[in-house]
Amino acid sequence: MKKVSNILKRKGSNVITITPDITVLDALKQMAEKNIGSIVVEENGNYIGLLTERDYARKVILKGKSSTTTLVKEIMTTGLPRITPDNSVDTCMQIMSENNIRYLPVFENDQLCGIISINDVIKETILTQEETIEHLQNYIHS
Repeated sequence: MKKVSNILKRKGSNVITITPDITVLDALKQMAEKNIGSIVVEENGNYIGLLTERDYARKVILKGKSSTTTLVKEIMTTGLPRITPDNSVDTCMQIMSENNIRYLPVFENDQLCGIISINDVIKETILTQEETIEHLQNYIHS
């Protein structure tokens, strides 16, 4: 069974971070520049939350706030379930589905070592299915 560590090996564990005291607009600019849908919020080098496109849509736009004056700390998501590199991809799917979330922070020894998205989980599942199909085809043809 594939694990979170497989996803991190494939995509890397590079994490883009911001501080909670910057404006939402500045955070969105960084996300657009890096073509990412979420960004880690750190304070004094410690993970404190995640800012997502969904946070922006639901907590700024729909509430009539301004992204130029609203700070990240006002809208970021905190308290996301934490996973480890040893968690299975199936476990991640279950956590994401039960909590209606698209991102999970990955921790090893209480240190953030990556973020996985629902897209990462889907890609890993597809790769696993392709490997299974290839093994079955090889078995049939041998």
